[in-house]
Amino acid sequence: MTRGDTSSTAPTAPVDPGAAITRLLDEGVVWGDAVDWLVRLPSESVDLFFTSPPYADARRYSEIHPDHYVAWFLPFAEAMFRAAAETGSFVLNIKNRVAASGTLRGQRHPYVYELVLALQRMGWRWLETYIWSKPNAIPGRFGPRTKDSFEYVYHFAKGAQPYFDLDAVRVPYRASEAEIARRRRDRNGRRNTEAGFGRNRRHTYDKGGADPGNVIEACQNYNQHRGPAGQHTAVMPEGLAEFFVRAVCPSGGCVVDPFAGSGTTVVVARRHGRRAGGIELHREYVDVARDRIANDHAEPESGELRLAV
Repeated sequence: MTRGDTSSTAPTAPVDPGAAITRLLDEGVVWGDAVDWLVRLPSESVDLFFTSPPYADARRYSEIHPDHYVAWFLPFAEAMFRAAAETGSFVLNIKNRVAASGTLRGQRHPYVYELVLALQRMGWRWLETYIWSKPNAIPGRFGPRTKDSFEYVYHFAKGAQPYFDLDAVRVPYRASEAEIARRRRDRNGRRNTEAGFGRNRRHTYDKGGADPGNVIEACQNYNQHRGPAGQHTAVMPEGLAEFFVRAVCPSGGCVVDPFAGSGTTVVVARRHGRRAGGIELHREYVDVARDRIANDHAEPESGELRLAV
């Protein structure tokens, strides 16, 4: 997630694609520039790219102006598109910003929406927009508005038939067992309305759980994994990464995070039986990530996942 200054030049990725993907997965998180590594990965070798890149003008490790964000990000997106499997996906967690300068100063900058449209024009299939709801978001000084308590998570796919396992992320039913049993006996289970055809509720309960919906509630974990100068680097909870790893990447599949930060994506993906690796520009964050991978401990309950049903 970080893009801070490096104390020295990061080594380049191996020229051979096979060697590049092997080293990435073996080391867990490699030190280097994401563009350099992504272009070296074998074609159609990655099932899921899951990442939270630096937001525009967000923190001291990011110097990307919102006006130039799309142009900055597209080379990463192009390289990921080539390396993604035909059934693969790219999941992007990103938040728009209040412009600090320029003609839009004090307004929400549209760079996130501009990026989404640019990715779609590139060939990424925009499948869904998720909302990451943050119950414990920190109040900010944003002028005449409330605190930022959600972020966007965009799901893109490379091909027309991407891997997606809804059963892997189903949540418990809210209805009681007695009510479920009653509904199963309903011979007219389908309820049609003027808006269209409804789902046959007699068959709704055969899946073992409810569709979780596209609003994901997960608390942030402040200062849990510290990087250089005490900066917290893992504000993305493990539960958010877990949802997409389980739903979008098959068991044993390959997950890559181009902006690995403290390694949350890699830790979660490996915990759930996926092959995973990340790329991080800041050398000291690489050490933090590798330590987390080697000594994997699940985050406390404050980072667990809850979904709206």
